[in-house]
Amino acid sequence: MLAFIIRRVLQSIVVLLIVGLVAFSLFRFVGDPIDNLLGQERTIEDIERLRSELGLDQPFPVQYFNFLQGVVQGNLGVSYRQGRPVADILVERAPATLELAAVSALLAILIGVTLGVYTAIRRDGWLSNFIMTSSLIGVSLPTFLIGILLIYVFAVELGWLPSFGRGDTVQIGWWTTGLLTESGLKAIILPAITLGLYQMTLIMRLVRAEMLEVLRSDYVKFARARGLGQRSVYFRHALKNTLVPVITITGLQLGSIIAFAIITETVFQWPGVGLLFINSIQFVDIPVMASYLMLISVMFVVINLVVDLLYFAIDPRLSASRGGGH
Repeated sequence: MLAFIIRRVLQSIVVLLIVGLVAFSLFRFVGDPIDNLLGQERTIEDIERLRSELGLDQPFPVQYFNFLQGVVQGNLGVSYRQGRPVADILVERAPATLELAAVSALLAILIGVTLGVYTAIRRDGWLSNFIMTSSLIGVSLPTFLIGILLIYVFAVELGWLPSFGRGDTVQIGWWTTGLLTESGLKAIILPAITLGLYQMTLIMRLVRAEMLEVLRSDYVKFARARGLGQRSVYFRHALKNTLVPVITITGLQLGSIIAFAIITETVFQWPGVGLLFINSIQFVDIPVMASYLMLISVMFVVINLVVDLLYFAIDPRLSASRGGGH
């Protein structure tokens, strides 16, 4: 187990270095931040001075190395747009995105697994057929269109929920949360549904397919022949074996929830790191863009590592195969 973790950590470091290199390379083609930082009356001397202060006059390998060195030390640079440390800006914005992602993931997992199990057990019922047909909406429609439709129905026509913003928040240390206020709870409903709908339908359809496959297996038939009750067969035998492949997709989807929060945050003007990234592109704020992509990459790597470790916890056969050298 320890050797496996060390190997995965080393692989993760290589992945992060490659992602940082690619992202840093692409940012060179976004534009020149000097154009946004200096006004119309700038001179050649002003341009050269600011370019030297920001380190943009150095060769690309040197800039990339300085960026990595700063990341290791916890220094993500200074935002060109706000003139503040990027780390401070991310700390302010991260709670909004993480809170939205957590609520979306919780809804996707709970509802997705529940509906997947139900539609597998009652696969010939009219309600199961209705759920499977309705799930095509979450798979087919793009995220921004789902958000716009929800805003039109629940914010414009019915007036039940707000269409933008995070609502009132409460400060708990450095963390800000809207889950402890009424307006904050109302504000997160539409963005959370928009962000988690695709993942929910995907998890539901995957759980249903795997559950049906497991229910056809010989050991489930044997369990029924022994006289075990339906609840024991479904939840102690079938569901446990269904979760192994489901964890892979679910883990990746949880990472994509944070990555794709950009679209949802833009539609609902949610004050998270996704909206911060969109604004940084407009102002060619390279330190913010690079730090955001590195942050997303770290989250993906950590989630994948956690998923691999969950394999061992759920399926002991994997531990046995590792121990046997297979």
